[in-house]
Amino acid sequence: MVLLYVFGAAAVVNCAYYFLFSKFSFLKTSEKKMTSEKYPISLIICAKNEAENLQKHIPIWQSQNYPNFDIILINDASVDETLEVMESFAETDPRIQIVNVKNNEAFWASKKYALTLGIKRSKNTRFVFTDADCYPASNDWLGTMASNFSEEKQLILGYGAYEKHPGFLNKIIRFETLMTAVQYFSYAEAGSPYMGVGRNLAYTSTLYYENKGFMSHIKIPSGDDDLFVNEAATSKNTSICVAPKAFTYSLPKQEKKKWLLQKTRHYSTAKLYKPNHRFLLGTYYIFNLLFWLLLPIILLTDLWQFGLGIIFLRLLFQYIIIGNAAKKLQEKDLIPLIPFYELFLLFTQLSIFISNSGEKNSRWK
Repeated sequence: MVLLYVFGAAAVVNCAYYFLFSKFSFLKTSEKKMTSEKYPISLIICAKNEAENLQKHIPIWQSQNYPNFDIILINDASVDETLEVMESFAETDPRIQIVNVKNNEAFWASKKYALTLGIKRSKNTRFVFTDADCYPASNDWLGTMASNFSEEKQLILGYGAYEKHPGFLNKIIRFETLMTAVQYFSYAEAGSPYMGVGRNLAYTSTLYYENKGFMSHIKIPSGDDDLFVNEAATSKNTSICVAPKAFTYSLPKQEKKKWLLQKTRHYSTAKLYKPNHRFLLGTYYIFNLLFWLLLPIILLTDLWQFGLGIIFLRLLFQYIIIGNAAKKLQEKDLIPLIPFYELFLLFTQLSIFISNSGEKNSRWK
């Protein structure tokens, strides 16, 4: 009986988090008030050995339907033809400015150092960021992100999606991306923003300089996006942008090993979040894991009928709320197997935490 109570408590905690996630899942985008003012914008992209992607994506960034923007391209000590590609586009487009970063012994291979130099180059006070391997869903991406700026809203969280391709790994990567977005959008809507993704992020120079840029975590290889947001975002200065035309897309990792390395780097920054965010994120993970660990045990007891009822209600909450969020973020094909993807992801994350708890990574690429 005690085991059933524990199992039920885990399911209740799970459902409490789904209730939190419903703040995003059932959010009507029409409720968000947009400003029509066309602020001058700097689109900032940091690239390290991205010559091929820049050749494809610079023309897409150039064609954005926004009347007043420049493009700051940062070459972060690349050894391929990244700089040459940037220069070829800059020759015919005066909106393009190039920041050529050379390795600095104090900030070796630091994306934050490169971004700092790029931000200082901008004459505008509002920035939109993406990565060199990302492209926008439409020519209205920049304008839609920028339209969320106001005197009060200085930090805009967007959705950075991954392309759909055949295969189980692709679905796991997109499911992990979906669940991460559901959480950071929901927390932002609940008044406690805690992270964003550099693939689709915007903020003002005022916010950047008031928080002394990336200085508090400049030596950490990751976190130019999530650690900055965790430090600078508040309930009043943050807005989310979830219009499909404002998504960005990039090619996901094709090999499981490379994806795991990427996730290891990303997860390493979570320990530096504010204590309340660490507690809430950790509690969500622990009770999800507890639910799945106890599920087969409960079904083997004499109280399996009660267990089935708890499982049904918990999965119903999950399908309704996460399923609706998946539709909102154009990930409908993930809906049928949501519990299976969650189970696989939980144990993948557990293996990462166990095997890499003592390792360090010092480079962003």
